[in-house]
Amino acid sequence: MILVSSRRTLMAAAVFAAGLSGIAAAQAATPANALVVAQSIDDAVSFDPAEGFELTTVQTFNNVYQRLVESDRKDGTKINPAIAGSWKPGIDGKSLEFEIRKDAVFASGNPVRPEDVIFSLTRAAKLNKSPAFILNELGWTADTVAGAISKIDDSHVRLTWTADVGPAFALALLTAPIASIVDEKVVSTHVTGDDFGNAWLKTNSAGSGAFVIAKYQPHEALVLAANARSAEKPKLATVILQNVPDAAARRLQVEKGDADVARGLGADQVDAIKKDGKLTVDAVPSARTDYILINSKASAELGNPAFWKAARYLVDYEGITRDLLRGQSDIHQAFLPVGFPGALKDNPYKLDVEKAKKILADAGIKTPLKLEFPVFKDQPFLSVAQSLQSTFAKAGIELDIQPGVASDIYARGRSGKYQITLRYWIPDYFDPHSNASAFAINKDNSANTVAKQAGWVIPELTTETLAAVKEQDPAKRVADYEKIQKQIQDESPFVFLYQGADQVVLGKNVKGYVQGLNADQVYYDGVSK
Repeated sequence: MILVSSRRTLMAAAVFAAGLSGIAAAQAATPANALVVAQSIDDAVSFDPAEGFELTTVQTFNNVYQRLVESDRKDGTKINPAIAGSWKPGIDGKSLEFEIRKDAVFASGNPVRPEDVIFSLTRAAKLNKSPAFILNELGWTADTVAGAISKIDDSHVRLTWTADVGPAFALALLTAPIASIVDEKVVSTHVTGDDFGNAWLKTNSAGSGAFVIAKYQPHEALVLAANARSAEKPKLATVILQNVPDAAARRLQVEKGDADVARGLGADQVDAIKKDGKLTVDAVPSARTDYILINSKASAELGNPAFWKAARYLVDYEGITRDLLRGQSDIHQAFLPVGFPGALKDNPYKLDVEKAKKILADAGIKTPLKLEFPVFKDQPFLSVAQSLQSTFAKAGIELDIQPGVASDIYARGRSGKYQITLRYWIPDYFDPHSNASAFAINKDNSANTVAKQAGWVIPELTTETLAAVKEQDPAKRVADYEKIQKQIQDESPFVFLYQGADQVVLGKNVKGYVQGLNADQVYYDGVSK
């Protein structure tokens, strides 16, 4: 089992209980050695890095696990040592050799070994959960990963791949959460059948990060306790992510001092907090892109490219970003976020109901048409959904908004049990292919991509996308991704809406909070109060 000091474990449990009761009965202040974060954690499906693929879980992984290498906190395009102190590419151009740091140790006290690296990456490929497509980019699948990762000696491990990509791309990919290294000796004691310990890791941790999961109660709270064996000692003993689904309640908690940090507040709430001046609002650029996902297999109408085109003209892009999401987003109609090489910056679509109606009529799509529209029961999703409901209705399309817990909405999307929904995407690593592999690859429904969730089979575009990741000429590669984006921008079951910007509210006494461009770049180890 994961070891932390008994004092800290008891403290985590006590603070956990206090955090839950704080929703009903406010505390005078949060504990001096604990950080309480008010946000929604309803999206959490699994804290196993081989499976977790939601905002709450990926924001947790950098604090609980380490990878061989990691993205720089300030500049994500730079790659820094983590578990690996050094590395070198093989002369074949399709391998990397890593030297594991001598002081790399798990929270259990077990040293990090080449066997842990082999176990972690192999189990991730064999489990084949939602983020497995990232490892597929190296040619690693459940059937092919055996032998791809091998031990050289007690401190060196070699990774090889068959995909036609170079070491630089492989290193970028290895910064993704799915490449987190888990403690084989601990996880192996919790294996059930052939699950590689997945059931246990859904709610527990076995990493070498600054924190461990001390307690997780779904839809209530996640408690992280400082890892006493971490090389970089956290400044606080405990971090509590308290589930507060209602944004107004989050604002109240941070204003009263019952929470130190609040995420996901509405624009009006943030404006009021700024005006009051008693709290700090940290504006963080984000690589998140929000989009409408259409299930092309759900009906003949939804599978008609004319419906996809019409939908692009039924969005009030300016109204949503200007009036609903003030300071929290900018119109962005491409799958690569601004800040990534090759990102398109033109936004060719705007609200034009008459044009949308003509496109539908010319294609023989009859209205009125009623569609189920499951969305996260959180802001700003509900407000954006209501805006879409209003504008789509003007063309005879009734969107039946069905608010739900985020984890359930994800499950419906991944299983294809939806018609049209509102989603967001955040890159898994700092390379254009991170997003392209999700939206522009689906040759035969064999990969877990967003295109597959849309029921959109695209063998030719898949071939183009796989060619782009192999391209060695930087300028040609950028041009390739621009072309792919343009096609998806105009002719896909995805309607890209805007690129987000996170506004995090902090108590005046909170120091050292760090959040980067990408979703997993949330760090609690340097936070103090």
